[in-house]
Amino acid sequence: MLTKVNPEHLLFLDIETVPQQQHFSDLSPLEQDLWEVKTQYQRKDEISAADFYERAGIWAEFGKIVCISAGFFAPQGSGKQFRVTSFHGTEKDLLTAFKNKLEGHFNRPHHLLVAHNGKEFDFPYIARRMIIHGISLPQKLNLFGKKPWEVPHLDTMELWKFGDYKTFTSLKLLAHVLGVPSPKEDIDGSQVRDVYYQNNDLDRIIEYCERDVVTVAQLFLRFRNEALLEDHQILSV
Repeated sequence: MLTKVNPEHLLFLDIETVPQQQHFSDLSPLEQDLWEVKTQYQRKDEISAADFYERAGIWAEFGKIVCISAGFFAPQGSGKQFRVTSFHGTEKDLLTAFKNKLEGHFNRPHHLLVAHNGKEFDFPYIARRMIIHGISLPQKLNLFGKKPWEVPHLDTMELWKFGDYKTFTSLKLLAHVLGVPSPKEDIDGSQVRDVYYQNNDLDRIIEYCERDVVTVAQLFLRFRNEALLEDHQILSV
């Protein structure tokens, strides 16, 4: 099935998210109560809602997107190239810019969005934050009324499951077992919040996000048993 997909019709994605506020105390009393109720089954008894707030970026109701990175394969006439770009700024601005990208260059029925665990995280998170900001959903994220086979999304984690829904396989683990070289990483997902709020280093987060996009593209090639991208074939645009 994957061999019939034209790589030039795919947009590879990754997002980085953080809590909407730096500290739990910055939330209104109502928001604090809603957070406590939302997370009561995720928290261990000894962990308070305030202490658990550092993980708020996982939930679209309490988090926000600080970076969307996207990559695509250039037309073969220019040689095998994978081009990566990122959207950042205020959340509403980056979501609007990303929507314009989808509607301007990846709006045809054969175009697909690709991410690792995208169906459970990236795609719904982006859609929810767009709705919160009053941004109309682009067709690639508007799934209302679509049948499963009409959803224009590919998920590398789902591809790896082969119908097995019992386990979660991280991007890092899957890259390792499939022999995809891991780029040097000075942070991981658990550190994005601190890099954003304490270090105020968005560039570092963007670099991390773009590396993950490249890894997702490499996994796609690996699933097709094709040669992996080499460093000179990966371009930032």
